Amino acid sequence: MFTESRAQDGLAVVLGVFTALSPLWVDTNTRAMWTLIVLGAVIALAGLAQLTRPAMGAMDYLMALAGVLLFISPWAMDFTAYTGASWTAWIVGVVTVVVAVAALPAMSARMHPRMHQGVPHT
Repeated sequence: MFTESRAQDGLAVVLGVFTALSPLWVDTNTRAMWTLIVLGAVIALAGLAQLTRPAMGAMDYLMALAGVLLFISPWAMDFTAYTGASWTAWIVGVVTVVVAVAALPAMSARMHPRMHQGVPHT
């Protein structure tokens, strides 16, 4: 999948920035706005941390947690009436979790066993 190029980390940065800036173009209330900004920033920062230090596997777990929190946030923070904000949270949350799970060290080892044995992937 993405694991050799770490493209998922770049995608996480884009997803996080998109989410953090989305209150500029979707209707929100105060809770929705701050939820999108904060969780978007966490996702973007986790992606940036992974881009600069790929060995920080904990960032993949943080990214997955932020994705789950983003997905449940419309219900937890009670902003389901704001459809643009809700759909942003649901879609970006799911994509973030998928990207983070694909990058987890255990998943990477299963997907590319030769790379983890010191044999380059051809």
